Amino acid sequence: MAVNTLDRLRIARYSTFQWRCELSIVKKLALALGVAAVTGLMAQARVYLPWTPVPITGQTYAALLAGVLLGQWWGGVSMAIYAVLGVAGIPWFNGWSGGISHLAGPTGGYIIGFILAAFLVGHFTDRYIKARKFPRMLGLMLIANFILIYVPGLVQLYLWLNLVKGDSVGIYQVLTMGFFPFIAGDIIKATAVAATAWAVTPKQGYGNEMDSNTE
Repeated sequence: MAVNTLDRLRIARYSTFQWRCELSIVKKLALALGVAAVTGLMAQARVYLPWTPVPITGQTYAALLAGVLLGQWWGGVSMAIYAVLGVAGIPWFNGWSGGISHLAGPTGGYIIGFILAAFLVGHFTDRYIKARKFPRMLGLMLIANFILIYVPGLVQLYLWLNLVKGDSVGIYQVLTMGFFPFIAGDIIKATAVAATAWAVTPKQGYGNEMDSNTE
């Protein structure tokens, strides 16, 4: 019974990801829009800290998982949809709000980072079977989170504080506002996404994996 259950799980994982790859563009867009909406919901799970305009939210988890679920291009597309429709006025940025002020404000760089991170995670998930193992997936999530999300996030936060708000702040102060308070939580989120990715992704080729002949 246990063996049959595991076999069914393997078949289900493979079939789901192969089905996702074979969808029409319209259906892929619909999935991307759905994941963007989920990201909007995760943005409402937020905690504000008194010394920084950057809140703790669940968006990072959604952005990283988008790359796993939607793959090489469509994970990034889903985050681009989230950013563009939010700027257009859909109220799914944190606090049930929207508008250009969010992308131009202190947290706009992180939103751009979500797009980059989802593209990277989706690329490796789709193209490398070995990347779907937990240790490599965790490493990928940490790179995507702490480089692709935080670098544009911190750059924009620095520019916003100095040029828009008019404060004279240095790099350490920016790190104190936009990086240090979030390290522990983001490691937990990255670990959770890596565990989820390991659990749901097939460990055999379902598309055009570059290492399909090495497994």
